[in-house]
Amino acid sequence: MKSISKETISQMDKIEKLNLINSCTGFKSANLIATKSIEGNTNVAIFSSVTHLGNSPSLIGIIVRPTTTPRDTYKNIMETGYFTVNHITVDMITDAHHTSANYESGISEFDKTNLEEEYKEGISIPFVKGSPVQLYCKFVNEYNIKENGTIHIIASIESIFYDEALEHKDGWLQLDKGNVVALNGTDGYFLPKLIDRFQQAQQDVPTKPFRKDKE
Repeated sequence: MKSISKETISQMDKIEKLNLINSCTGFKSANLIATKSIEGNTNVAIFSSVTHLGNSPSLIGIIVRPTTTPRDTYKNIMETGYFTVNHITVDMITDAHHTSANYESGISEFDKTNLEEEYKEGISIPFVKGSPVQLYCKFVNEYNIKENGTIHIIASIESIFYDEALEHKDGWLQLDKGNVVALNGTDGYFLPKLIDRFQQAQQDVPTKPFRKDKE
């Protein structure tokens, strides 16, 4: 097994270092975050940092890169207090990846890709049409990470919209049924498939898998 020290990593080429550090921590979620400014300009951008923070209340977190350059996603969330999280499918990956291009502030990635805005009754923030799982989220708090200048945004899940074909009787959503992809690094897209689910682990009791064909 190859070994690379912190000192060696620090001397790497910028792109090589970026690829290594972004991929070595494992698979990440792939989501499109859609927002709208107070002027009505929409924005959509790919994020691999959406994480579950708790059930009661239902909270998620996202990491925003340093705001030393304009960040429309961050700006719009701060202005309106709301955003949507949209799972990416196999059919979306080319357009989803293109949202990472560095367009000037105010230019909507919806206009530069085949991604389409979708609106729900009573909600002014756009969703991404065709996404099988969509979350409507409200800003709760932010924490500045002084070590690298990033910002950890905490948000509550206000509404969940999803394809009913993904839902199991216990409320669990089987994302591979919706062809939802995951990211390895910043540019490697993978299509996960269910292996099995397991019952809640208990001390000194053998852990048993569910039978998928009985789900």
